[in-house]
Amino acid sequence: MQKIWIFIALSGALAVVMGAMVAHMLKDILEVKDIARIQTAATYQMYHTLMIAILGGLYQFKPLKMIQQSVWIFVLGIILFSGSLYLYSFNHYHPLVFLTPIGGMLLIAGWLNLIRMGFVNFRF
Repeated sequence: MQKIWIFIALSGALAVVMGAMVAHMLKDILEVKDIARIQTAATYQMYHTLMIAILGGLYQFKPLKMIQQSVWIFVLGIILFSGSLYLYSFNHYHPLVFLTPIGGMLLIAGWLNLIRMGFVNFRF
């Protein structure tokens, strides 16, 4: 789980950088649809990065395999969802749009795995 903290730091930083870039540097270069796409990607990326950080902290106190599963599901979801939106916004390579819903489904699966984890393993 130590490598996940590197991902958390880089993912959080990238979300802030992308949000700032579309607000300042790219607002006159990109189309409005592309700016909205990037803002959506950065927002989802930040929310899920924060959730990964929470789970990483929780894992230190209660090292459950289900926590690790949720973390990796969220990581893949961020990469596919936000990554495909970023890349598509910059180069409009159409096959990338097929990765976005897969990433979204992984983000949903990460949240649903938390429900399973709560019912099965948490006895405080």
